[in-house]
Amino acid sequence: MQQPLPLLVFSDLDGTLISHDTYRWDAARPALAHLRGIGAGVVLASSKTAPEIIGLRAQMGLEDWPAIVENGAGVLDAQATDTPADTAYLRLRSALNQLPEELRGLFTGFGDLDVAGVAKITGLPPADAQDAKTRAFSEPGLWHGTDAQRTAFLEALEQHGITAREGGRFLTLSFGRTKADRMAQIIATYRPQVTLALGDAPNDIEMLQTADHGVIIANPHRTPLPPLDAEAAGRITRTTLPGPQGWNRAVLDFVDSLPPEQGRHP
Repeated sequence: MQQPLPLLVFSDLDGTLISHDTYRWDAARPALAHLRGIGAGVVLASSKTAPEIIGLRAQMGLEDWPAIVENGAGVLDAQATDTPADTAYLRLRSALNQLPEELRGLFTGFGDLDVAGVAKITGLPPADAQDAKTRAFSEPGLWHGTDAQRTAFLEALEQHGITAREGGRFLTLSFGRTKADRMAQIIATYRPQVTLALGDAPNDIEMLQTADHGVIIANPHRTPLPPLDAEAAGRITRTTLPGPQGWNRAVLDFVDSLPPEQGRHP
């Protein structure tokens, strides 16, 4: 009989598992190794594209687990190495370009930039910037207007069935579906005994609240998330260390708190 999955971890990348400053994740290696040792799974959940996730997932040794891509707009299956079709992305770009210019001109999406432009606003090297531009489901970008103009922009997009999510750096447009939506699908498939979610941005809140336990990773580069209801009960906690250092400590501490049958090697 197959052993039940003891723990399934859902993790944001930028500013959470990956350093906001260096784009490195080395500091989280001990926790990732420990999770593998106890038979736990790790599902990457990010605004990144499938080509970006494919490479990172392989580097981290997480190919056996699905990944949530483009802020929940799509899922990359376990072991998958093919880029999904871009039908939804082309439809989104078409709708975006139908907006009045006084609103459209205030949003600079990845599709409005060449590879060098994406590299400049993300800090990515050119090859990685090309992967970030290879989109299938959503369009991240920079907002240049006022809050009032942003409201009008989002209302205009809603007429086309497009919603927006604020991430660590960018405003990301898609035809709906969130990290939490995809998380629920994956939980139903793998049926873990316990779930843990880690994130740092507003687009992670639903994911943090959906998990059995959520961890808000400190990010000195952005305004901290507001207090969440589950924090009072201790179901959501916060780190003091940022990025992968905070991720590593939070995961190891959480595993230590599990019953022996879940936190030890199988």
